[in-house]
Amino acid sequence: MSVVRIPPTLRSETGGEKQVEARGENVRELLVDLMGRFPALREQLVEDGDIAPFVNVYVEGEDVRTLDGLETEVRPGSTVILLPAMAGG
Repeated sequence: MSVVRIPPTLRSETGGEKQVEARGENVRELLVDLMGRFPALREQLVEDGDIAPFVNVYVEGEDVRTLDGLETEVRPGSTVILLPAMAGG
């Protein structure tokens, strides 16, 4: 299992949880597990079968877009951070 940190903007979809555990050998599997338990996250995180353009996903502090995207390996015990972009100025 890995720990997924949930930012304040997504906590309503996870029942207020700041972090949850999820299973998966890569980011895709981890997100499928997470969205299976918290279906409201799907529209927040995924678009056209990929990570939504306004969402950043980090595995152990590394942006998965600079790694292997959804195929980025997630080891047991890893920390995954979901970080939607914030609008404003």
